[in-house]
Amino acid sequence: MISTPENTQRKEIVRILIVEDEYILAINLQESLESLGYFVLDITDSAEGAIARASKLRPNLILMDIRLRGEMDGIQAAEQIWHHLQIPIIYVTGHSDKNTVERATLTSPFGYIIKPIKEQELYVAIQTALNRYNREQFLSSVLRGMGDGVIVVDTKLHINYINQVAEALTGWRWNEAKDKILTEVIKLIDEQTQFPVENPIIAALKQETFIYLGSGVLLVAKDGTTIPIADSATPLRNNSGVITGAVLVFRDDTQRRLAEERNLAAERAQQLEIQVAELQRLNQLKEDFLATTSHEMRTPLSNIKMAISVLENILDRQGVLNLKALSPSESVARYLTILRDQCEQELDLVDNLLHMRMIDADVYPLELTSIQLQNWLPHVAEYFQERAQARQQSFKVSVSPNLPPLVSDLASLTEIISELLNNACKYTPPDGEIAVDVQVIYTTKSLRNEDAESGVLHNLQVPYFQITISNSGVIIPKQEQSRIFEPFYRVPQSDAYGNPKRERWQQSGTGLGLTLAKKLVKYLQGTIEVTSSQGWTTFTVKLPLVIGD
Repeated sequence: MISTPENTQRKEIVRILIVEDEYILAINLQESLESLGYFVLDITDSAEGAIARASKLRPNLILMDIRLRGEMDGIQAAEQIWHHLQIPIIYVTGHSDKNTVERATLTSPFGYIIKPIKEQELYVAIQTALNRYNREQFLSSVLRGMGDGVIVVDTKLHINYINQVAEALTGWRWNEAKDKILTEVIKLIDEQTQFPVENPIIAALKQETFIYLGSGVLLVAKDGTTIPIADSATPLRNNSGVITGAVLVFRDDTQRRLAEERNLAAERAQQLEIQVAELQRLNQLKEDFLATTSHEMRTPLSNIKMAISVLENILDRQGVLNLKALSPSESVARYLTILRDQCEQELDLVDNLLHMRMIDADVYPLELTSIQLQNWLPHVAEYFQERAQARQQSFKVSVSPNLPPLVSDLASLTEIISELLNNACKYTPPDGEIAVDVQVIYTTKSLRNEDAESGVLHNLQVPYFQITISNSGVIIPKQEQSRIFEPFYRVPQSDAYGNPKRERWQQSGTGLGLTLAKKLVKYLQGTIEVTSSQGWTTFTVKLPLVIGD
């Protein structure tokens, strides 16, 4: 059987301190106590002596006379002893006037015995006081041992109790918080707005029911720091059901919030993993589809192109393509040209799709070689110069003869420059100008050192090739410039710049040229930009002198 606090106390010898200024009465009281089985530790006749002996001897109970020798009376002594030592006190006095009783009651005594003392009344008073004290101490130890903060108030919101956890959270000690108004000790604010929040104890007393505090509430401690808390309040009732106060139970909500955030982050990470896996699966399906479709499209297109060439040779040998104007053979040659151009355009489209898929999959082959731009670029531009001259366009190439070599992929660089020059020739009106310029520029990069306190060792000037291709007579609206590299995107009304209107089949281009060019530039570790103002459109390509790892 587990012993209750009351049963445990009865088996121990109860040690009692007598405070009485009439010696004979004190001796008689001692004899009565000892006959009842109690042990008298000492007898003292003053309030000061009572405080000193109680501090030293730590009795289980004190029998206190109210009227004592000296400046302090028994009520004042009892108040100090209870405040500092928490020893139960029973008043033993011959005075029962209203004023004395009211003063004594304010100290929350454990009993009140009127002289002359009867032994049976003395025994009942002592046992009742000890049982009450033990129950209160047991309850107090439970409250002190709780992991939550506990504050008890009366109906006027005066604090009657605060446990150690509440002391730690609020920064208020029990002796500081005792009898203070609740709102002085517990200050609550909204986490988002920082505005004050009504204490749930107030709502519990008003509504006479259990109240939970809402989420997102901070407790402002005595030192001004804030703590996220979760709490609840409920009214306290006596045996008659009358509300006598309320209790607030609260806890630091920081760890729960952190755990909740960790769980939420883990859930989000798991969802992202699922989404990434799904995107990877869809991307793989897309790549497989493009690879298969591109292959299946390229084969018949190649056959069509070959058939067109064979047909042209046959018709040419038969002399059908050499007849005079206005003969039916003109229509044959024209339609053969349409077939050939459209077939080549579709082949270019398929090739572009294949190249883009390979770049996205990071499997596009690069064959690095040393390129002398001053020799290579004029050779590439030669074909486009002829096109420009045929359309009365001015074509100028400016390349310094002393440029350092560029180590890059020649095929990719040719694809990029050819696409930009092709667009320049296509969209520049007659009598317009096309300019190609190459120079070496330097950009500043910061080298970082993990061992350095600042994290920055020094700035380095890094050389880049800057290739600009400009053409006059064309303006790309500002809102369209950000979309110029999108797949299949065309600037609206591209024929509104003086170019003669052409049939749909004559508007060569796959709609993927600039998209592929940008991907290739990025693959070569460079950048490409477009600007358009004052009648000029300029594409600027920057490439490193040597592709890094």
